[in-house]
Amino acid sequence: MKQHYDVVIVGGAVIGSAVAYYLTANPDFTGSVLVIEKDPTYVKASTSLSSSSIRTQFSNPINVKISQYGSEVIRNFGEMMEVDGDKPDLNFHSGGYLFLANTPEQVQILKENHEAQISCGEDVVLWNRDELADAFPHLRVDDIELASYGRSGEGWFNNTGLMYGFRNKARAQGAEYVTDEVVEIARDGARVTSVTLASGAVIGAGTVVNASGPRAAKTARMAGLDIPVEPRKRTLFVFDCAKTPEGTATVNDGRLPLMIDPSGVFCRPEGKFFLTGCPPVDDPAVDWDDFDPRYDEFEEIIWPALAERSESFEAIKVVNQWAGHYAFNTLDHNMVVGAHPEVGNFIFANGFSGHGLQQGPATGRGVSELIIYGGFRTLDLSEVGFERIVAGRPFLERAVI
Repeated sequence: MKQHYDVVIVGGAVIGSAVAYYLTANPDFTGSVLVIEKDPTYVKASTSLSSSSIRTQFSNPINVKISQYGSEVIRNFGEMMEVDGDKPDLNFHSGGYLFLANTPEQVQILKENHEAQISCGEDVVLWNRDELADAFPHLRVDDIELASYGRSGEGWFNNTGLMYGFRNKARAQGAEYVTDEVVEIARDGARVTSVTLASGAVIGAGTVVNASGPRAAKTARMAGLDIPVEPRKRTLFVFDCAKTPEGTATVNDGRLPLMIDPSGVFCRPEGKFFLTGCPPVDDPAVDWDDFDPRYDEFEEIIWPALAERSESFEAIKVVNQWAGHYAFNTLDHNMVVGAHPEVGNFIFANGFSGHGLQQGPATGRGVSELIIYGGFRTLDLSEVGFERIVAGRPFLERAVI
């Protein structure tokens, strides 16, 4: 480890490693990169504990385009991340997403979201009740007024595979990784100058990237800055069915999608089982080390909604559960990507609120462009920059799960 690096990235999970990859992959960047990660096992990282899905069904065109690029990277990941002949396989399952609406307000949102998606060239269809029943016969649809189904570019994949692919390729391209923790960030007026590590090392930094997930606010405060990001707990459950409905669909070769019920409960296939979760009724900030599952959510919220939606889900049994953290942006539940307006060499890549995996590729590329060129070159992410945080101006996205 050297005494100074051109770019120091705080956090080495999918966001930090994506930034390191895109920097070192760009021939216009000739600098040095250090990634600081406190836990190289990543067992409690939001990346590792997520439901690892990608969708393009958003309401804002920027979010649609971010996921379109993410989908492109996932499709070509093996070629992009090849190291010494090893091509990582993300085992992508193209199951699609299925949003269900049973109120006038939900119907209107699906229709307006669909317009934004189609304007970006997305392969999304709206179905009435009969079309939905024909496609997925296992569902009870008497209360459903409209459904939105993504026919391509959506699904789920290997979450840690994405992270380790970026990480391994970034290291092969020259990025350095160190197991340590940032405990202090020094500033000289309008610039950050160095980071101090728990080991006692002081590392000079030309640019600091905050990619510390749910701990983003803690990292920012070391530099005398604030960002409205806090850890929010999400519990996921894996369950078995007495009689699985997988294979019964009349579309997509029988594969079932990730379904979002009007109640907010979601469910998708997970091998021979199913993965499910729901927005919590009470959603307070939690301690960074609190990973105790909320077991009651399954019996009180999830199972009743699923059993009402399908006879196949009446007889189910939980076989596994775990809790992870959303890096939750309390202003608007959307990513914050960009430099601080007063401290220009401190760059945020935070607040993904559950979308970090699918938005990681576009974020890594965008942050690398800010560092190398001083501005975005491919997809303009200005709308999700830090300036809106200062102004208290939410970036509105209605398709938040």
